[in-house]
Amino acid sequence: MSSSLEMWYLHAPDHTVPYEVTLKAVNDLYREGYFKRFGISNYAAWEVAEIVSICRANGYIQPTAYQGIYNAVHRAVEPELLPCLRKFGISFYEFNPLAGGFFTGRYKSLNDEPEEGSRFDPNRNQGKNYRNRYWNEPYFNALSAIQKVAEKHGLTLNEIALRWISHHSMLKREYGDAILIGASNLKHIEENLNDLEKGPLPDEVVKVLDDAWFSVQRYATRYFK
Repeated sequence: MSSSLEMWYLHAPDHTVPYEVTLKAVNDLYREGYFKRFGISNYAAWEVAEIVSICRANGYIQPTAYQGIYNAVHRAVEPELLPCLRKFGISFYEFNPLAGGFFTGRYKSLNDEPEEGSRFDPNRNQGKNYRNRYWNEPYFNALSAIQKVAEKHGLTLNEIALRWISHHSMLKREYGDAILIGASNLKHIEENLNDLEKGPLPDEVVKVLDDAWFSVQRYATRYFK
């Protein structure tokens, strides 16, 4: 082929099809030149291990990147998934550092009405997913506690979220890990990139984030589908 994709993802598992069948099809596409690198997303740690095992046994292209949700108030990937990825040499591409806008201070309580078409719009499938993930009393209580400490240190929630993922999370550049950010305009992109390059957070801020995660951990959604 004259051109090919740099990265091709299996975005989520299809549990109606055996892994062997799916991965053979992926390898066939790779051999035909459709893409250069193979990535996966929304798979459980044990599924990642199974995928790598099947690929190795058959000489198939192996995944080298995993795209997953990870932020200061959603750390479900830490206990199992990240150690699994390290074992198999798979980089972690983090998305959702601002929790879909929840971590920007835009929303204060369960009674707030999100804008139509936003990520928390209850009339959209995406909105329903995000509301299921963050729109509950424990998460709003955690956000309120973080906000108080943020104001004490003259920091925005947006900045705190990005500096945490850049300096205090389990992501490591030497493993090829990456942070995926999105924005509605160029100004927001520039601000986010600037925040990512700032130094580590004050200890008090890191502690309130750790406490926040501890308080919502039992309510957090799983990282896989």
